[in-house]
Amino acid sequence: MATKGLVQIYTGSGKGKTTAALGLAIRAAGWGKKVIIYQFLKPPSLVLGERKAITKSKLPIKIVPVDIKWNMQKKNNTALVCKKINQVCKEIQTLAKKGKYDLIILDEIIYCCREKLVSLQCIKNIIKSKKPDIEIIMTGRGTTKELIKLADLVTEMKEVKHPFKKSIKARKGIEY
Repeated sequence: MATKGLVQIYTGSGKGKTTAALGLAIRAAGWGKKVIIYQFLKPPSLVLGERKAITKSKLPIKIVPVDIKWNMQKKNNTALVCKKINQVCKEIQTLAKKGKYDLIILDEIIYCCREKLVSLQCIKNIIKSKKPDIEIIMTGRGTTKELIKLADLVTEMKEVKHPFKKSIKARKGIEY
């Protein structure tokens, strides 16, 4: 029985957006689905637990850290960053047309869209061109009304209390 691939968004100020997407990736891989995760604004030099775990697990999950030097506070190299992200989105659009993967995760693409590092049109093109059974997950803070309209499911992670406000820094194995 064929299934319809949906477009999901995990957004909000709370923790758990990437974690939820990774959980879905593991679930899909457990059922033999092929998964690819593009991590925007998380360059290869950033050592992340999820990358280590995916490599060790040998699950059919490919993780692609998009190699972009971007400082969220300084917001430097904007033109170069935009060019690179839009190039990668065109690659993803081609990949979505081919249907090589059942699940495509675009980690932090919503933040990129909000900050105008990628055009809404590029994201629309990915969604429009995907094969009907491909699931697309987009994560990041600050989703827009336009992105919400494109999605079939939107989950907002709401911050109620956060340890960062007590100066507790990101912890290896928990936040990264």
